[in-house]
Amino acid sequence: MTRWIYAVMTSVVMAGASATAQWPIIPDPTVPRTADGKINYDAPTPRTPDGHPDLSGIWMRAESGPPRTGRGGGGGQPGRVLTDVPVERFPYDPNGPPVATFNNAGANMEGGLPFTQWAKDIRKARMDNFTKDNPDSNCLPLGFLEYFLQPQPRQIMYVDRPIKRILFQFEANYGLWPIYMDGRKLPPQGEPQPWWYGYSVGHWEGDDLVVESNNLRGAEDSPYDGWLDIDGSPYSNQATFVHHIRRPTFGHLQIEETVTDPKAYTRTFTVRVDQRLLPDQEMMEHICNENNQFGRRIELAK
Repeated sequence: MTRWIYAVMTSVVMAGASATAQWPIIPDPTVPRTADGKINYDAPTPRTPDGHPDLSGIWMRAESGPPRTGRGGGGGQPGRVLTDVPVERFPYDPNGPPVATFNNAGANMEGGLPFTQWAKDIRKARMDNFTKDNPDSNCLPLGFLEYFLQPQPRQIMYVDRPIKRILFQFEANYGLWPIYMDGRKLPPQGEPQPWWYGYSVGHWEGDDLVVESNNLRGAEDSPYDGWLDIDGSPYSNQATFVHHIRRPTFGHLQIEETVTDPKAYTRTFTVRVDQRLLPDQEMMEHICNENNQFGRRIELAK
């Protein structure tokens, strides 16, 4: 199997190491298939022994928004993703939350993101500076939406010992996001040291995994912190995220992100991203810092 992933304005295209990988295809015997041996992406959702949807697997972002209307507009910004796994669109739901895009989380939101003046000023400064402090291009951990919309995949894994957790491993910048599933409560905002991924606890509400995250590093903390999207929409260290993660079919993962941040946004808002399963495949090793050329190219572009 060969997988090429082209990411625009990210460290993927700036790194000197090859962006291709050769891996043997090892069919997973648990994957549902049609009579002619093709993967049945519309098969029923698999479930864990306790009856909850099984979210595990390797996932790639998928198209689900309205047609594009320009930079960052519509469609979920699939970038140029060439793979032997289907990447066709999921049906667009005009009555659901607006679909976020990699460049602009509010591209499909009427009126755009509800910035405060503080957030408007930060976003403008980032754009005026060619978004050179974007953490993705500087090989640093990304914001949640950046990770979910990256054209590199992510893997969901379950860990039972010593602490019950669900782990998201992001191929982009080798990110790892732990979600505690042992019944603990979310700590008060400002109590623990803020982290790149914040502090996250999860629980099930029906077939939805609901994850609450707080105590994140925000745009006040450094130029690289608090990036909601590639265009520099910020979040502060007061931000909280609620992630509703569901798997409506075998091959479809849907994530709704609700952002509350009174310093950066005038109201709470929700956006959606969709993911398509990549069965029979493996994650690549992506060491972003290896010959990263992003900074040099930005200087040449000025």
